[in-house]
Amino acid sequence: MNRTLATYGATLVTMVLLDLLWLGVVAKPLYQAGIGHLMAEKPNVPVAVAFYLLYAAGLVVFAVTPHATAGWVKVAGMAGLFGFIAYATYDLTNLATLRDWPAGLAAIDMAWGAAVSAASASVGKLVLDRSSG
Repeated sequence: MNRTLATYGATLVTMVLLDLLWLGVVAKPLYQAGIGHLMAEKPNVPVAVAFYLLYAAGLVVFAVTPHATAGWVKVAGMAGLFGFIAYATYDLTNLATLRDWPAGLAAIDMAWGAAVSAASASVGKLVLDRSSG
């Protein structure tokens, strides 16, 4: 149980830190230019916390623990696929239902979903491996 909690915690913290850097610094101008008119002045923190708690659980359940005996490359690949599909669900739904949703931003966001998921799950896998020995 402690291994799983450590894995989950490492995955969660990594994702939050990377996403804060991405959303707050790196991609902020892209989001402002593409969907700034839709963005809230301040994020809804309880909803954001719920997202990160659930998403990190998804990474651990679907990418890290099923591949506990595999190498981190397998975990990163499965997490990247999980992230791409999850973010594509959001972005493609927005492209299908919202007027003027930027296709370029959707593509960047889907790539980010794959990358942040792969990186976060890889850190979780590292912690899982280190806590088993």
